[in-house]
Amino acid sequence: MHEMTSAGQPLPVVLLPGMMCDARLFAPQVAILSLACSVMVSPLTGADSIEKLAERVLADAPQRFVLGGLSMGGIVAMEIARQAPERVAGLILMDTNPLPESAARSATREPQMIGARTGRLEEIIREEMKPNYLAPGPRRTEILDLVVDMAMALGAEVFVDQSRALQRRPDQQSTLRRLKCPALVLCGEHDTLCPLARHTLMDDLIPRSQLRVISGAGHLPVLEQPDAVTSAIATFLSDL
Repeated sequence: MHEMTSAGQPLPVVLLPGMMCDARLFAPQVAILSLACSVMVSPLTGADSIEKLAERVLADAPQRFVLGGLSMGGIVAMEIARQAPERVAGLILMDTNPLPESAARSATREPQMIGARTGRLEEIIREEMKPNYLAPGPRRTEILDLVVDMAMALGAEVFVDQSRALQRRPDQQSTLRRLKCPALVLCGEHDTLCPLARHTLMDDLIPRSQLRVISGAGHLPVLEQPDAVTSAIATFLSDL
């Protein structure tokens, strides 16, 4: 990693998890990357807007850092890059979307929020949301169980807050056009939630970006193909 802190250390990395996920989402990456630099995973809790979530992350983050986010975490990462571009030395956007939410998608969240509040969170996560996120593979059930565990640990109120934040999220295309730092745009080749076209759009918008497509992965390549993702991130960090 070329850019260093004032103390001569590699810049810290801040990772932002997807909706209803916690630090376990990035466990394979943290285990390897933390051998070379400081890595922290910031929760996306305690607010119901993307702007406020970004403010909360910034309040706890180092003064200057490399920022990565997956799905909702990527959406918050783009807002952080809008609010404090001078603090972000590099941006890693994984399986995410720079566009505002469609009216149709927003409408589907309303019954999900009601269901979460009435004790159906596990059913919503397991049956309605996550199975379509993952590519076929031998660890699919194991990963889905972990995703459900993370969601249940966070609980229904976080689900409602995050759903509201996603419904009202801003369009970040102009943020990406103005981005000064290098960026890695990464997605699973079978991601149906945030398909490849969204990532080629981001790659086209960002002045200094590289696109990596992870084969054999869906929406959660950090868990589905962890070695390939960790290698891509480590290479990006070493080139900063």
